[in-house]
Amino acid sequence: MIQIHKITFNVFMVNTYFLYDETGECIVIDAACYDAGEQQEVKDFLHEYKLKLVRNLNTHCHIDHILGNQFIANTYKIFPEYHKNGIPFFMTLKEMGSSFGFNIDRVPDPARYLEDGETIRWGNGELKVLFTPGHAEGSVCFCNENQGFVITGDVLFKDTIGRTDLPSGDFNQLMNSIKSRLFTLPAETVVYPGHGPETTIGYEMGNNPFIR
Repeated sequence: MIQIHKITFNVFMVNTYFLYDETGECIVIDAACYDAGEQQEVKDFLHEYKLKLVRNLNTHCHIDHILGNQFIANTYKIFPEYHKNGIPFFMTLKEMGSSFGFNIDRVPDPARYLEDGETIRWGNGELKVLFTPGHAEGSVCFCNENQGFVITGDVLFKDTIGRTDLPSGDFNQLMNSIKSRLFTLPAETVVYPGHGPETTIGYEMGNNPFIR
């Protein structure tokens, strides 16, 4: 059974998720750890639970969600996986980082590119990749229907949705992603967003004021 551990990192309060099971293999989703203290927190968690990190997945390639990619690559030799449509964000990553006070020396090469509909496997766990653009091009969500959860990045939050005023954002596209890819999941599906608290698909369908 997949266990989910959340740690919130950096000034943007990004939720980084560690998913692991009884085999001891672990994946990280949206490694947002930036400074030495945050990086040590990752090391301590993996050591305490005796976990082996085997994959690093990105829901999308906005800077706040990928600040830990180089640390993960340097420390564990695990390189990021993201959708190929997110590549353009890396072309201005160093300049974007500097504007927010982040020093980004290098950008690790991807291990591979994620594909819509594929199944991500590690240990005994698996996740289905859902292509969900609108907040950012190349955005994906990760779903496990057997255990009833979905990790949504910045697509869907409790009582709100991802902003669409950033480069490659598109409100209509985001609405389509939410309605066709997320709201087709069972109502009891737990939503683990990129920022803020957990929610459920059913709650958002009935209460999210931005859904119309």
